[in-house]
Amino acid sequence: MSEETLMTIREMCDQFDVTPRTLRFYEQKELLFPRRDGQKRLFSRRDRARLKLILRGKRFGFSLEEIRQLLDLYDMGDEQHTQIARTYEIAQARLEDLQRQRDELDGAIDDLKEQLAWGERMLAQLQTKRAG
Repeated sequence: MSEETLMTIREMCDQFDVTPRTLRFYEQKELLFPRRDGQKRLFSRRDRARLKLILRGKRFGFSLEEIRQLLDLYDMGDEQHTQIARTYEIAQARLEDLQRQRDELDGAIDDLKEQLAWGERMLAQLQTKRAG
């Protein structure tokens, strides 16, 4: 691996908009495996790809354990078939959860709008009584 393909922790933070603490946390959780040069951490192209997948998984609501398991499937030697299939299963379940949550939120929003409309009507009636 040539030196040009390695990035420092600062470069990783700047490129991916994360903190050094986040990178160290992902390293502790065995999600990233930077090369060490004394106290300096050097991140490879593979680390960058893994971080991109970690951040995407987090955005979609995957747990860190699910992300770790999915990343570990990369090296199975089956041209990523198992990794992609398992990712698809988890993503499908997550999509169903998100859609259910959205439906619940839509219901709560509709209920709140009805309550606000009722409140407006009541306030208008009380205002009319006061004025009359």
